[in-house]
Amino acid sequence: MRNNTYQVLSTLQVAGETYTYFDITKLPNQSQVQQLPFCLKILLENLLRNQDGENILAADIKQLSTRSAPLQQISFSPARVVLQDFTGVPAIVDLASMRDAVVNLGGDPKHINPIVPVDLVIDHSVMVDAFGSDDALRINTAKEAERNRERYQFLRWGQTAFENFRVVPPGRGIVHQVNLEYLASVVATQKMNDDQLLIPDTLVGTDSHTTMINGLGVLGWGVGGIEAEAAMLGQPISMVVPQVVGFELTGTLPPGATATDLVLRVTEMLRAKGVVGKFVEFYGDGLSTLPLADRATIANMAPEYGATCGIFPIDQEVLNYLALSGRSADQIAKVEAYAKAQTLWREDGQPPAQYDEIIALDMSSVVPSIAGPKRPQDRIALADAAASFNLHLNTSQEPTGNTAAERFADEGGHTAIGTEPPQGAVEVHHEDESFWLKHGDVVIAAITSCTNTSNPAVMLAAGLLAANANRKGLRVQPWVKTSLAPGSQVVTAYLEQAGVMGDLNALGFDVVGYGCTTCIGNSGPLPEPISKAVQDADLTVCSVLSGNRNFEGRIHADVKANYLASPPLVVAYALAGTMTKDLMTEPLGYSPQNEPVFLQDIWPSPQEIADAMSKTLKAELYQSLYRDVFEGREDWQNLDVPEGEIYAWPESTYIKKPPYFDGMQAEIDKPAPVVNAHCLVKLGDSITTDHISPAGAIHPQSPAGKYLAEQGVAPESFNSLGSRRGNHEVMIRGTFANPRLKNQLVPESEGSVTSHFPTGQTLSIYDAAMRYQKEDKDLIVLAGKEYGTGSSRDWAAKGVNLLGVKVVIAESFERIHRSNLVGCGVLPLSFKPGQNAQVLGLKGDETYSFSRFCSRPNSITVTATRRDASAIIFETDVQIATPKEWDYFYHGGILPYVLRSLNDTAHREQEEKAPQLQHETEEEPV
Repeated sequence: MRNNTYQVLSTLQVAGETYTYFDITKLPNQSQVQQLPFCLKILLENLLRNQDGENILAADIKQLSTRSAPLQQISFSPARVVLQDFTGVPAIVDLASMRDAVVNLGGDPKHINPIVPVDLVIDHSVMVDAFGSDDALRINTAKEAERNRERYQFLRWGQTAFENFRVVPPGRGIVHQVNLEYLASVVATQKMNDDQLLIPDTLVGTDSHTTMINGLGVLGWGVGGIEAEAAMLGQPISMVVPQVVGFELTGTLPPGATATDLVLRVTEMLRAKGVVGKFVEFYGDGLSTLPLADRATIANMAPEYGATCGIFPIDQEVLNYLALSGRSADQIAKVEAYAKAQTLWREDGQPPAQYDEIIALDMSSVVPSIAGPKRPQDRIALADAAASFNLHLNTSQEPTGNTAAERFADEGGHTAIGTEPPQGAVEVHHEDESFWLKHGDVVIAAITSCTNTSNPAVMLAAGLLAANANRKGLRVQPWVKTSLAPGSQVVTAYLEQAGVMGDLNALGFDVVGYGCTTCIGNSGPLPEPISKAVQDADLTVCSVLSGNRNFEGRIHADVKANYLASPPLVVAYALAGTMTKDLMTEPLGYSPQNEPVFLQDIWPSPQEIADAMSKTLKAELYQSLYRDVFEGREDWQNLDVPEGEIYAWPESTYIKKPPYFDGMQAEIDKPAPVVNAHCLVKLGDSITTDHISPAGAIHPQSPAGKYLAEQGVAPESFNSLGSRRGNHEVMIRGTFANPRLKNQLVPESEGSVTSHFPTGQTLSIYDAAMRYQKEDKDLIVLAGKEYGTGSSRDWAAKGVNLLGVKVVIAESFERIHRSNLVGCGVLPLSFKPGQNAQVLGLKGDETYSFSRFCSRPNSITVTATRRDASAIIFETDVQIATPKEWDYFYHGGILPYVLRSLNDTAHREQEEKAPQLQHETEEEPV
């Protein structure tokens, strides 16, 4: 129920229609309101519109509008929710199981239904099995449909069983690009009584790169699947009002520098500054030279620089993009009129908002760059790339002497079998070719991921570079697995119209699928001879991808060094075939006439790129390709769809009813104290959600692989851990299953192993956790800085919870994972500043007890008892941010809280009706 305490309703005439809106310019203290950053103005409107006297008070509005302290928290109600299928399937599984639980509690299953609009885009399930041929797309699509039939049947059921829930079928593109090109409205229309209400288009999504939409002026960010489920069910998101960092952009990108190079520099700068939990808002006159696609590229990587969001304001460039992507003239008029009326419009020369901090970049200083080999923020100037890899190689293992001087190439530009092989090289025979494979060789070159495949400038640059390379007679090295996974079908269309698709195909960059492939770990298998050589010789080989994630073990289990680069540089590295070659000074290869060909010889000019864009990018292109976006291919339309409001839960290794609500009572019990808990894993810094809950291939000898084999699933049908997220039995076995995990409890090992205490026996992490559960022992995790960086992966919290972990103690947490832990009933604690496990002398073999567990404390005393009965006693800070999060924690997580809330509401409604019915009965004559 909206209170409208401040009487701020206004009307707006657009294209002959009258609209109502909550007008922030009618608030008192306008001088302060107008100094707010754009993103906080959007939050302010959200408070005004949703003020209900319970979750949002008039005092909250006053405090945000004046930025007066102390404003501890606010409730944010997004206009919509977006899901991708890796995180969306478990979200819908949870909703289906909540319907079962409601019935068990005596309620109506229809109470479990999305209240806000929800779009799920199936984009994470295609894998790169086939590549380098014009048949790759057909083969990969067919395998995708077969592997994921059970998942897709379940989603089709959800599409019919739940209201306000749409599914974009597989093969249409990546969720973020579909959101940018089609789903987002920038300004949305709702019904309010008999009025048409204009509101900012806001959202949360179950992919951390939901922030890509910030490039369009839309406020949204990634959340865990469980938090998204609560938002879907009408629960406001409780959040601390963030600090806002203003990032001023000036100048223009120099020739040769791309949006990828810019975003890698921005990521480097913001990671160094520290913006975790903060909003970043870009401003400055440099925005006028920055195309919308470049803005979206920067916004996409907000998780990589650690911010909650990285937003750009609405301006003429936003309107230009809406027109280009086929939005209607009426919608564009609404965006312009509303943004200007609400003072959300940007123009050059405006004074900057009042930011908490400011950072600046002159874009003319940006140079061609890559990032790696393990983290997106580790930017390397292209000129330093070869030296950087050699340094990484020589510091991560014994020196190999494999320097540039020891490499040799034949006239075709690839390393050949000779009498003097490079030191440490392995002879490989593959597809009628023989070559030496060595440290630093690039075995995967992938144009993939939403970061860059949504950007026509860099995609056309890759195509033009490929065309120039073909004219010079260059070819890709035979050990490189090449792939092109466009972010939407629009990309293929404009590459074809520009006449460069054939050139990409000639170099092996055939379309392998429409979706998130290599970047999520769906890179598929390496050719067997190459994989065997890498494993037998323990080679440090590389991937180069136009993605946003390059964490250890994410891209491929055989690939230890992974580098992010722009699409044209991905093509260049595929031609060079190695990270040890300096692309700025050494030839990529040789022409048929044995002439050296350098990168600058084939790099397209800015004018060539601009001409290609103006020739190919038309509104009609977007409109035609999105006209039937929800229909799907024939295999999607022909799926057998289960019926009914309650899911039947058939026998399946993909979809399984989770145990979260087993034995759940209508009333909550206080959390049991955690006493004498054991440490399951002890970890270092920068542990990502890929370490905790990998999404890639399932090894046959892993606990997850053994489980699937026991269920009769052949290894070739294992699919990926990401695709199995609807089955908790697989996912609990896949928790901490990253092959590169370094558990300090077993320092001599790498992978999913731990030490069971007090026996000291080395077991898989899953087997150890199950033994602890039989022994009725609680568990904890010890970790360093930035625990849980990376994807908004709810299974990194769900799996930890199901393993029996009650507490995670880390030096610091990444925002989404911290909230996910709370949302799963796991207590996040941080060491006091200056302390960590090493400083305190914690080995991990102690038992851990916690004080004041049930009193909503700000800090908790931990007693770590050694085997000799001596104790280490230290204080930790509780990382539960808001009273609402405490409610979630005490209920055992968000889902039990929401379920009880909905059930209580339903019972109250029934009780309110009951007296009237009873009264009528009593009045009936006998």
